[in-house]
Amino acid sequence: MVRVSIFLITVALVVGMIGCGPTTPSYNLTIASTEGGSVTIPGEGVFIYDEGIVVDLVAVADECYEFVNWTGDTVADADSATTTITMDGARNVTANFALLSYNLTVDSTDGGEVITPGEGRFTYNCSTVIGLVAEAEEDYSFINWTGDVDTIAAVNNATTTITMNDDYTITANFFQGLVIRDWNDLDAIRDNLGGNYLLMNDLDSTTPGYEELASPTANWGRGWEPIGTNDNQFTGSFDGQGHEIHDLFIRYYSYYEDFVGLFGAIGVEGIVEDVGVINSDVTGYDFVGGLVGWNDGGTVSNSYSTGSVTGHGGVGGLVGLHKDGTVNNCYATGTVTGEALVGGLVGWNQDGTVSNSYATGTVTGTYQQSYAGGLVGFNDWGTVTDSYSTGNVTGEEYVGGLVGHMNGHTVNNCYATGTVTGDDFVGGLVGLTYAISFSSNFWDTETSGQASSAGGTGKTTAEMQDITTFTDTETEGLNEPWDIIAVANPGIRNTSYIWNIVDDETYPFLSWEPVS
Repeated sequence: MVRVSIFLITVALVVGMIGCGPTTPSYNLTIASTEGGSVTIPGEGVFIYDEGIVVDLVAVADECYEFVNWTGDTVADADSATTTITMDGARNVTANFALLSYNLTVDSTDGGEVITPGEGRFTYNCSTVIGLVAEAEEDYSFINWTGDVDTIAAVNNATTTITMNDDYTITANFFQGLVIRDWNDLDAIRDNLGGNYLLMNDLDSTTPGYEELASPTANWGRGWEPIGTNDNQFTGSFDGQGHEIHDLFIRYYSYYEDFVGLFGAIGVEGIVEDVGVINSDVTGYDFVGGLVGWNDGGTVSNSYSTGSVTGHGGVGGLVGLHKDGTVNNCYATGTVTGEALVGGLVGWNQDGTVSNSYATGTVTGTYQQSYAGGLVGFNDWGTVTDSYSTGNVTGEEYVGGLVGHMNGHTVNNCYATGTVTGDDFVGGLVGLTYAISFSSNFWDTETSGQASSAGGTGKTTAEMQDITTFTDTETEGLNEPWDIIAVANPGIRNTSYIWNIVDDETYPFLSWEPVS
């Protein structure tokens, strides 16, 4: 009995000694945040941790706010939203956030000003919606807002808003003239034929004003009324800015309803540039074009037309009668039909210049003396350089793959590949020529179906696709070689040269041509 008691007492003492050993203290960590964010790790409130534990802290800002710092007890990095705190006592920390603000810098071009909020630099809280009002001076029009415009509600409206989600710089743009946004605006050009005009967007059958002004039911079935007439020509400037005018319909059937196109007549100093007329259906009597009926000393550049053009005489895919003016960097792809003086691009080139241009549409002349050409029907003391045609040409007399009849002056560095069909004075390149200067011109004897031409040099298809045909012209007595370079594929353009070619694969093409 004595031994058992001693044993029990010993065990009790040992157990007592173990139970009375030292313990690890624990502490409270109190976490809070200001408006604009929260602490996601470990959260917010009161948490208990043993002494020495390193606790991760992660603060996340709300939209339009930013993390500033941690205040209260010491953390590893008070300026970092992700940091730690060591629990060596009770700790209390707060994540602080601040509302973001951004700068709006406002400017304008000549011709107007921004009256709201003004011009200069302004500071706004994040997500604030700011009113914008631009005001044009007399004879000027507001065009659009440019710069950091992603949050501008309507970039083409002078009165709109911008939402401040970052630092932005914007400019209000003005134009000395009138801007065109629909068919009604386009129609208003005829009220001031000497004005300046800027096309702001594509026009088509869904654009306001089409049914009343340019559709098959407009004007008692006559469709669009051409801008400018023989004695009241367009002498202003029209910049299409690369936009297109679709679904144009014109029906001027009557005898002597001349000068027909989107523009009826352009005079000296008149400029039409950088615009496409797409899917047009244009009919007139004399001097009919998909874009211009009569270019009387004006300039047509960087423009094109597709669709169909029909008339009596002086009918062209782009320009009907081209007199003393300039057609440059243009093309036409539509179907052209007329009795005489019919061309894929220009019907009658009288003392005018056609350069760096091409036509691909079908050309048909129905009169005995057709003067039908893939590019120009009748080149009457005009100049045609660095241009080509690939469309099929049909007529009776004076029919050529490039020019039907060449009466004086110049055709240089041009070619044709289309099928040519006619009765008399028919040529793969030219039907009949009295050219003063006619050099370095070619036609494809295989695709044209014509072994002869009134001018030019016939080549096989393989030769027409060989760059040496166009670089070694001097050895053949054809004067200056072409400004041409080979490129790797048809999708590449080397604009340092007028012409590009994929050697042994394609015919030459103009370096400005759009990639198909």
